Amino acid sequence: MLKDFKTLLVALDGHILTVQLNTPEAGNAISGGVLDELLVVLGEAEDDPNIRVMVLSGAGDNFCLGGDRSEFSSLLTEDPSGGALRALAHKARRVCHALATTETVTIAKLHGGVVGAGVGLAVLCDLRVGADNCRFRLPELGLGVPPAWGGILPRLLDEVGAAKVRELVLTADEFDAAVGRELSILHKVVPSDQLDTTVSRWTKPLVRRDPAALRTAKAMLNANTRPTNGGLFDADLLTAAVTKKLTRR
Repeated sequence: MLKDFKTLLVALDGHILTVQLNTPEAGNAISGGVLDELLVVLGEAEDDPNIRVMVLSGAGDNFCLGGDRSEFSSLLTEDPSGGALRALAHKARRVCHALATTETVTIAKLHGGVVGAGVGLAVLCDLRVGADNCRFRLPELGLGVPPAWGGILPRLLDEVGAAKVRELVLTADEFDAAVGRELSILHKVVPSDQLDTTVSRWTKPLVRRDPAALRTAKAMLNANTRPTNGGLFDADLLTAAVTKKLTRR
C-alpha cells in the first residue's frame, strides 16, 4: 500500500488510510493516471481488513477541478474512433463504483474548487466536510457535454434530490459551501484550519468500532443506495458527445 504513486499521496496510520490527490499544478484534475492509481488503492484497501477508514483530500488550492479535458483531446487525436476515450470513461466508472461500494468508511475532506468529477468523488464518500472556501459546480452542460462521468448521477440524485440536481445540472451555476451544506453535499462546513480536527472527530470513534460490525453496517448502507453501475451507458454517451464536440472544431 505504501508505494510510490505519481499522482497520489497515500499513507496508513493505524486503521486510517489517507489518500490525497497530488497534482495541484493541474488542479488535481482526474486523468487516466489518477484513475489507475485510485483503482490500485481502492482495491488494496478493500482487501485489507486492518483499514477501517479512508480519508480522501486534495493537495494545493483545490480539492479537484474535474476531469482532465486536455486528455480527451489527446486520446481522440491518437484514436479517432473514440475507443481510447471510451476506455478512459469505463475506467472512471470502475473507480466510482469501487468508491461507492467499498465496505471501508470513506470521508471526503474538501477545500477550494470542487468541480465536475470532483463533486462526483466527494458525494461517493460516506461523510463529507468542507472548508468555508469551497466552491462547487457541475459544469458539463456549459462545456457542451452531458453529465455522464463515472455513473455518478444516481448517487447525486440519492444524496441531493432530483429537483436540486436538475437545477445544478441545467444551470451549471457555481455555489458555495453554505449551499453545499443545505444540499447535503456537505455534512459540515468549517474554517480551513479546522478540517483536520473535524475529520479526527469522525475517525476516532470509527476506529474503535467492532470491525465486523462496521463493515456490515457499510454493506447494509451500500445495499440500500442507488448503484453507480446504473450509468452503464455513460461511457458511450460521454464518448459520443466529446467526439462530436471536438470534431466540429
